[in-house]
Amino acid sequence: MAVEDRLNEIGVLKRREIEARILAPLLEALGEEFDRPRVLEIARQVILQVATQQGQQLAVQIGGCSLAHFAASLEAWKRDGALQIEVQEQSEQTFAFHVTRCQYAEMYQKLGIPELGVLLSCNRDAALIQGFNPQIILTRTQTIMQGAPFCDFHYRLREHIASQPAAHQGA
Repeated sequence: MAVEDRLNEIGVLKRREIEARILAPLLEALGEEFDRPRVLEIARQVILQVATQQGQQLAVQIGGCSLAHFAASLEAWKRDGALQIEVQEQSEQTFAFHVTRCQYAEMYQKLGIPELGVLLSCNRDAALIQGFNPQIILTRTQTIMQGAPFCDFHYRLREHIASQPAAHQGA
């Protein structure tokens, strides 16, 4: 079984908790030794690179990179009630939903590191979708992690692109 497949056995919420329990003290120590804003920026850039690669891997793993494929993949993020989602719109061109409960935000709060939630989790969303399919644009104006009552995700295909690039069509 591939590493990616084994990671999915524990669910994304548990993975983020494991990551946070390791990264939070590491980032704290590095921030005390070096310029904290620079340390956090480097971490942000690395996380974006990883998320982009994970998006590419996701498209291959699920056999496609359409909005329908992406919508079906959300089950991994919702596993164990991690997210409660209300779909607002779903078509070939658009997938919009609100997250009305986010156990990711709750978990960072319980760990005493709510300020790292955006860096370690929310930060990934746009990069992940760009890796999954660069023709999909994510618009989000608010998150629970930053104190809003819900997260508003709106994914849409670029209007001027009729077909998906061959490199992202999946196996």
